[in-house]
Amino acid sequence: MRVILKKKISDRVAKGHPWVYDNEINKFDDEAKAGDMVDVLNANGNFIGRGYFNPSSQITVRILTRDENEQINEEFFYRKLLACWNYRQKLGYIENCRLVFGEADGLPSLIVDKFNDYFVLQTMSLGMDLWKPAIVKAINRIFSPKGIYERNDVPVRELEGLQQIKGFLSEPFPTELIIQENGLKFIVDVENGQKTGYFLDQQDNRREIQNIVKGADVLEAFCYTGTFSLHAAHYGAKKVLGLDISDFAIQTCKRNAELNGLQDICEFRSVNAFDALKQWTKEEKRWDVVMIDPPAFTKTRANIQKAITGYKEINLRAMKLVKKGGFLVTASCTNLVNPELFLEIIKLAAKDAKRSIRQVCFRTQAADHPIVWNMDNTNYLKFLIVELN
Repeated sequence: MRVILKKKISDRVAKGHPWVYDNEINKFDDEAKAGDMVDVLNANGNFIGRGYFNPSSQITVRILTRDENEQINEEFFYRKLLACWNYRQKLGYIENCRLVFGEADGLPSLIVDKFNDYFVLQTMSLGMDLWKPAIVKAINRIFSPKGIYERNDVPVRELEGLQQIKGFLSEPFPTELIIQENGLKFIVDVENGQKTGYFLDQQDNRREIQNIVKGADVLEAFCYTGTFSLHAAHYGAKKVLGLDISDFAIQTCKRNAELNGLQDICEFRSVNAFDALKQWTKEEKRWDVVMIDPPAFTKTRANIQKAITGYKEINLRAMKLVKKGGFLVTASCTNLVNPELFLEIIKLAAKDAKRSIRQVCFRTQAADHPIVWNMDNTNYLKFLIVELN
């Protein structure tokens, strides 16, 4: 079955991006139905790629291969997952890693996270969801894992006509795991935690704070399960205060602190971080290091101005709480705010706070979440440390 594109389309597809939008399609075979594999042809009838089709989705085709001779079958998914694993091993990600990062690994809308011998997956489009049995079979074949769990309780699936579900794709196992990262232990709740249960994309960035926190009073807002806070304590902070609005997250923070024997250094409070930072600014409280990693302020381009305003305001509040010569650690996890825009927001916040900035480091997500050039959505995490004077 074929999908034929219009003459004028974005060069995004030609440059290798796997998404084909509905407004780029001239026509498709009448018998093609949602979930089918289709050949994508340009207006001249030349083969561009092969992928799965969903006429109900704005992203009508997601391309899986550019090789006209490559068939999409169980063996295809085995080869792709094996290649993903080989790549992570070359980079040194053995124990915990994002095994499959969707489009960046040539498997659009598939996420697979590896927590030692356990795996959590998300299939966020109809076409990929239909291949879930093949993906599970490939994981079993490569790893012989202790367990596989699906976290498909994400709203984006509804845009593909799919239900939100979560549950075991293997024999049941205790869904609260304990992993090790940078010499620390952390609880991962694959059933009830955010996304797949743990934010692996910051695992390299957490090491970047080790020198600036020694002997410091540290504040972390939006701490979730306390990974940065506990790293700060582990690296020699004098005192650490973590804030999060989720009672569940704060209870996990406290359990993580006890797990690592850091409960005397770390304090965690269940509060609205936006309100707390605003109040403490008025009270002129100060910390040596302030760390913030707020949730994404927008998931759509239509609300990008709202996101800019939100990021500027929260960074402004954080800057006002940093002592002269202290450090701000700040991050943004939405790809809609590109790196240049993020740095511009920080510059505007510093201007309003009347603080001068000296950059310590500026990083992206961990390398097991690869960034593919010409795929802007794969470059999503910004992580910045600056000294404020």
